[in-house]
Amino acid sequence: MKISVLVPTFRRPDDLERCLAALGAQTRRADEVVVVARREDAPTVAALERWIAVKAVHGLRVAWVDEPGQVAANNCGLRAAHGELILITDDDAAPYRDWVERIEAHFARDPQLGGVGGRDLVHERGALLTGDARKVGLLSWYGRVTGNHHIGSGAPRDVQILKGANMAWRRDAIEGLRFDTRLLGAGAQVHNDLAFSLAVHKRGWKLLYDPMVRVDHFPAERADDDKRFVLNASAYFNAAYNYRFVMREHLSGPGRIAFVAFCSLVGTRADPGLARAALLALQGQGWTQSFYKVWISARATWAVFGEADRGRGPAAHHA
Repeated sequence: MKISVLVPTFRRPDDLERCLAALGAQTRRADEVVVVARREDAPTVAALERWIAVKAVHGLRVAWVDEPGQVAANNCGLRAAHGELILITDDDAAPYRDWVERIEAHFARDPQLGGVGGRDLVHERGALLTGDARKVGLLSWYGRVTGNHHIGSGAPRDVQILKGANMAWRRDAIEGLRFDTRLLGAGAQVHNDLAFSLAVHKRGWKLLYDPMVRVDHFPAERADDDKRFVLNASAYFNAAYNYRFVMREHLSGPGRIAFVAFCSLVGTRADPGLARAALLALQGQGWTQSFYKVWISARATWAVFGEADRGRGPAAHHA
């Protein structure tokens, strides 16, 4: 099978060079490596010119994108790729040497397999995040997402969600499908991988998570409001909105009702409802910040399920 690797990048030339070095060392070379970049990003353009000149990565070429954001970059890459299998990783990730080989083997074994993903070993602030999770990449009927892609262990298993830093798709499974341009955000557009995964799964294709399909992931600074470790109201609203918008698109009627109750009253550690916010505050996160998040999340819930249903919200405008 012809294999394409997509690497969207913006203003991370050092991270990109580490990623390209890893792709150049694969036991099974990709037939093409398409880096999606923006012409105004001069340091990245210079780095790519050097790599293309020395021919250290087989089939390396650039697809130029004019719009900001990961969604636009991924969609540009999908248009540019020629492979039967399309592998996607982040510029701040470095795939293991057998990454391409393992992914191809999974697709070759099962023609019903639409997507393959694996573990991204997250190196955060100089330390490797560790854990041992058997439940990975799942969505409950009421919208609770279980990620755990970075600490998944055990045998390969069917999932519903793959993670953007380490995912691969069969072209037949994603034919005509694009990353959702209705999601908010000027850069990362958080949860675009969630939306894409669920769209492929809804088409009836199987998705597989294999912990041995590995990349090292070094989360780098983002070139938008989301600075990862500092709360920014705009970035937090965008992430909360996107999560709720995806659930509105994919849950059943009763599931949506239960989801609104769940995210308002309970929520998750990253996106707390009232009860979780109180618990986080008692654990030392601070009452002001914890309930500020609840207020922002409530606004996002109203934007998706309140204003949108009345024809005034962004979701209804783009539907």
